[in-house]
Amino acid sequence: MAAVILHKKRKPRLEQGHPWVFRSEIERVDGEIEAGQLVPVHNHLGQYLGTGYYNEASQITVRIVAYQPLEALTTKVFIERISSCLQHRKRFLRDTESYRLVYGEADFLPGLIVDKFADILVVQILTLGMDRCRQQIVDALVHVMNPAGIYERSDVPVRELEGLAQTKGLLHGECPKHVDILENGLRIRVDIEEGQKTGYFFDQRENRASIAPLMTGWGARSGIELKKVEEEGVSQTLPVNANGKVVTFPYWDGATVLECFSHTGSFTLNACKYGAKKVTCLDISEHAIESARANVQLNGFEDRVEFVVADAFDYLRQQVKGLDERKVRSSVNVGQAKVDTSKPVSGGRTWDVVILDPPAFAKTKSAVEGACRGYKDINLHGMKLVNEGGYLVTASCSYHMRPELFLETIHAAATDAGKILRLVEFRGAGMDHPRILGVDEGHYLKFAIFEVRSR
Repeated sequence: MAAVILHKKRKPRLEQGHPWVFRSEIERVDGEIEAGQLVPVHNHLGQYLGTGYYNEASQITVRIVAYQPLEALTTKVFIERISSCLQHRKRFLRDTESYRLVYGEADFLPGLIVDKFADILVVQILTLGMDRCRQQIVDALVHVMNPAGIYERSDVPVRELEGLAQTKGLLHGECPKHVDILENGLRIRVDIEEGQKTGYFFDQRENRASIAPLMTGWGARSGIELKKVEEEGVSQTLPVNANGKVVTFPYWDGATVLECFSHTGSFTLNACKYGAKKVTCLDISEHAIESARANVQLNGFEDRVEFVVADAFDYLRQQVKGLDERKVRSSVNVGQAKVDTSKPVSGGRTWDVVILDPPAFAKTKSAVEGACRGYKDINLHGMKLVNEGGYLVTASCSYHMRPELFLETIHAAATDAGKILRLVEFRGAGMDHPRILGVDEGHYLKFAIFEVRSR
C-alpha cells in the first residue's frame, strides 16, 4: 500500500494535533499516489499517525482528515462531519440562523468552508483533495441541512497553489444574488455572488456586539444633564442642555463614531443599534459602501449615518493634518508670525470612538515588516482622532501578525502619538470559528478595545 513516511528530525507537529504535513517533512513516499488521494502517514519508525489527502504540487503536501485508518471520504463521512459541525453551532449560537457552518481544519474538514446565510449555503472548496469530493460534499449538505440552494465561491487565488482554477456558481437548488440575514438582531443583506470571500464575515459577530458599552454616556461632554422638568403640571426627568432647554434628539447621549474599512457596515449597524449619535461609515470600495447603505436603510438608521468613499489611510491623515492646522491657528499669539486664515482647513474632525477593521496586511511571513508599518500608521492616525478619554477599536486578521506583535505595534504607535492606551478588552474570532490548540494558523483574528488618553 502507498504511504507517506516522515523524517526522523522533523518537529512532532502532527502528534500535537496539527493537520498539515509540509513537503520538507517527508522523507519518502512508498508506492504510487494519485493527486488528491487519501494516504496513510507514518513516522520514521513506521508508526501510523493519521490519514490525509495528498497533493505533490502543494507545499502542504498532506492534509490530515482522520486519526484512524480511512479508505475514502464518502458521502457518509461528510454527513457525519457536517452533522457534528451543526451540533456545535446549535449549542453555542442559539439566536441566529446564519453562521459559519464548516471551518476547515478546525472542523476536521481541511480545505472546506461553508457559510450558512438563512436557508442558503455558500461553499468554498480550497484544495485538490476536497475538490475531488465536490459531489459528496453537496450531497451531504443537502442531506443534513436541506438548503434552498448552495452557491460556490471558490474564486480565490489560494486554489492556484493547489493547481486548481478559480470558480464560482450554483451547485444546488436556487440562490438569489442577495440574501437577508439577522445578526445581533440586525438585518443584513449579503451579496453572495460579488461580496468579499463568501459575502460576509461572521468571525466578528461577538466583537461587533462588544462595542455596546462604548456607544452611550457621552451627553455630559456636551453639557447635557438629566433634570426634573415641570411641563403642564407634570414632573418629568428629561435631558437638558447648558442653556436650560430640553433636548428632544433621542440619541443625545450617544457617541460619534468613525468606522474605517466598513465593508457591509456591520460595525456601523451595531453602533447605531446600541445608541450612537452619529456614525461615519468609510470604505474605499463603492460596492462596499452601497452594501453598507442598503443595510443601514434596512434597519432605519439613515438619519444617523454618513457615508464616505475614500482610502482610509489618506482620510485619516487628512483629518490629522486638519487637526494640526487648527491647533496652530488657535495658538497664534500677537507678535508671532501670521497665519493665513483665509483658506478653510480641510479635515480636523474627531470622534468619540474610532473603529479600524482592515483587511489582512500580512498574507505571508515575508510581508510582516511592511504590515507592521501599515498597522502602526493606521492606528497612530486613528488614535489621534479619538476625543480625549474616547476609545480606539482595532483589529487585525493577519495570522502572521502574532498577538504580541500586534499589541507591540499599537503601543509603538501610541508612544509616537503621545497617547496612553488602556486595554479594556482583547478578543479573537467567534464561537463558529473554533480553534484547535497547537494550530496557530487558526489564531488569526485579534480584536482590541483601548481607552485613549493624552500624555
